[in-house]
Amino acid sequence: MMTSMDTNTSKRATVYFDADLHRALRLKAAAADRSISDIVNEAVQLSLAEDAADLAAFEEREHEPDVSFDAFVKRLKRRGQL
Repeated sequence: MMTSMDTNTSKRATVYFDADLHRALRLKAAAADRSISDIVNEAVQLSLAEDAADLAAFEEREHEPDVSFDAFVKRLKRRGQL
């Protein structure tokens, strides 16, 4: 994970934050002795990693049979779970 900005590969973007969110971000950056860019980059990387994990899970399960909600509820009733 990139934790410090590499100016050779970094791209600049303008991002607008809610005022309170920006203040919290500035305070967090100061307390952690990190830049706002580092914190935002890490948060975006974590979010994209979660998306990639979700997509991988969907791909792993794409061949599982579909079960309708009605059939699932009926099965739970038959098993005495409802």
